[in-house]
Amino acid sequence: MSTFSKKISRLSLLSLLSLMSLLSLLSLITHGCSGSYPIDEDGLLVTDRAECYVSNFELLGTDHLTVRVEGELPAIDTAAGTISIKAKFGTDLKHLYPQFSLVTDAKLEPKITGLTDFSDLERPRQYTVISGNRKVRKTYTIYVEVEHL
Repeated sequence: MSTFSKKISRLSLLSLLSLMSLLSLLSLITHGCSGSYPIDEDGLLVTDRAECYVSNFELLGTDHLTVRVEGELPAIDTAAGTISIKAKFGTDLKHLYPQFSLVTDAKLEPKITGLTDFSDLERPRQYTVISGNRKVRKTYTIYVEVEHL
């Protein structure tokens, strides 16, 4: 076999391997992995997890720093579905970013898309945690108290 023929054969082999890799990747993308979980309307995996709770909560100001009184952790009562947090005196309650830490695979409704108004202390905001299997829902009421000087 001539040197030219060997080079052509090597290029053909590389082209064939590249084509096979590309087809494998396309197959994986279009069909997914066998036994994979379905995807919900938000593009999140629906799993077997039924756990449904908030593990941590924080309120952030427009500077993305906590407005929580230093040393006072939020009180999260999963059984009662309440979260109580004390904000620093002078906090602008109309412009806060709520930050939730949820159990694995859970999601939150309504979605947090920006600044949130917590100024109506008589009508606290509510958020619902939805389990990974999307079958369990737990609503939490957020009670904000402002520090007194």
